[in-house]
Amino acid sequence: MKWPTTRVKTSEGLVDAVAPAIVSASRSTDIPAFYAEWFMNRLYAGYSKWVNPFNQKPQYVSFERTKVVVFWSKNPAPLIAHLDEIDRRRIGYYFQFTVNDYEKEKLEPGLPPLDQRIQKFLDLSKRIGPERVIWRFDPLILVNDLTVNELLSRIRVVGDRIAGNTSKLVFSFADIEAYRKVKGNLTRTGHSFREFSDEEMEEAAAGIAELCRGWQIDAATCAEKVDLEEHGITHNKCVDDELILKITNNDPDLLRLLGRSEAVQGSLLDGAGTPSKNIKDKGQRDECGCVISKDIGQYNTCRHLCVYCYANTSAAAVRRAVEKADPQGESILG
Repeated sequence: MKWPTTRVKTSEGLVDAVAPAIVSASRSTDIPAFYAEWFMNRLYAGYSKWVNPFNQKPQYVSFERTKVVVFWSKNPAPLIAHLDEIDRRRIGYYFQFTVNDYEKEKLEPGLPPLDQRIQKFLDLSKRIGPERVIWRFDPLILVNDLTVNELLSRIRVVGDRIAGNTSKLVFSFADIEAYRKVKGNLTRTGHSFREFSDEEMEEAAAGIAELCRGWQIDAATCAEKVDLEEHGITHNKCVDDELILKITNNDPDLLRLLGRSEAVQGSLLDGAGTPSKNIKDKGQRDECGCVISKDIGQYNTCRHLCVYCYANTSAAAVRRAVEKADPQGESILG
């Protein structure tokens, strides 16, 4: 599926722009943490520019038809002050909020202390409601002396504090060998690592399922082939058509986009209606369950500098990009 197009007035004059109904902000970088001012400036301007990382060609993105934004963040504090303005514009939103605990391993050196992140999670949930703040402990990664049992212990500690303020825990198993730069970054920073065995995946899944049953929240994996249904763990849709329809009160435009019949609006969120075959985001991995969205982030711009990150080539690459960043720019890249 292709998004409809429109014309926007830019610094280069009138140009063609895609006009997505659903925006991701972003899988590629933490916009709420580092680019909240830029994001709001672009909303005011009505468009942003995205640069294709593979061919460097620009694409303009109009927000005139945007109904929903999915925010991905590990520290959304800078954006929270702007939520009233986003509400005023009648744009729906929810957060994929990652709260990991890899402080001992120093895998997430740019993050605030864990206690601060947990408190921000609680604050955000109280502000917008538990269903719109999805907890991610992601990825699960075995480095240095970390074991599955220790990971489960850390998940328990975080979950005991936030479980009443979310409806779901999402996790994945780190794919280190599949991403050369991830492997390289771990090696350069002196971390020993290994992939999860099938037995360790099962052990982690069983433990997470038990914890989530106690907290009365759902558990789901992100873009994983492994089937953990016997533990009650589903395959997640991080850009989730069901949640999108719920938070937008079955917006008619979204109903049409997502292939749902308006004739059965009353039962849509109970699973009625048939989604269009074209709504899966084909730009993601085959195992990804997300519906279509337009991502407006850029690689090599996240200052958290998480060692396992697939979106950053290196800390040096991030520093070079950040030097060019301008909150008034059309793109995150300036």
